[in-house]
Amino acid sequence: MPQPRTIDVVPYQIAWNVAFETLAGEVAATLDDQIVDIHHIGSTAVPGLCAKPIIDLLPVVQSIEAVDALKASLEAQGYEGRGEYGLSGRRYFIRWQEKQRIAHVHIYAAGHSAIRRHLAFRDYLRAHASISDAYGRLKVASARTHRHAPEAYSAAKADFIQDIEQRALAWAAGHTNSA
Repeated sequence: MPQPRTIDVVPYQIAWNVAFETLAGEVAATLDDQIVDIHHIGSTAVPGLCAKPIIDLLPVVQSIEAVDALKASLEAQGYEGRGEYGLSGRRYFIRWQEKQRIAHVHIYAAGHSAIRRHLAFRDYLRAHASISDAYGRLKVASARTHRHAPEAYSAAKADFIQDIEQRALAWAAGHTNSA
């Protein structure tokens, strides 16, 4: 089924927004009355930021247990279920097309703290072009160095991401309180 993973970081593409809308429609139709909201997250959701051409979706649902009951329906749509995949309270799916990953789906129940973290990170990068640019440079350098080692690619970015996540959460809390 899937090929060995190669890390390809490409320039931002406006088409990623269209791809998100299409994929979000598929997921929403399958999860039906469980859907509270679906967010476009990750680098493809930040205008101007280079990214691996894989759309990250964050569906927020009423009940994570209901998602377990709908796993077969998602899999019938081409989404490979991976369970929590290392993150408590998440249901993770990969969408394949022609042996390539085209989407990562991170499903959480409403109120889960990971939702706030993902949205704060995305919004912080959208609001701070210099940080987004620095992240893009790091991604390109990491992809060159670790082209065939996805774990090493992720590890090379981990400290930067953790730092920005903390800043983003503080920024979002202040930003929300001042609005």
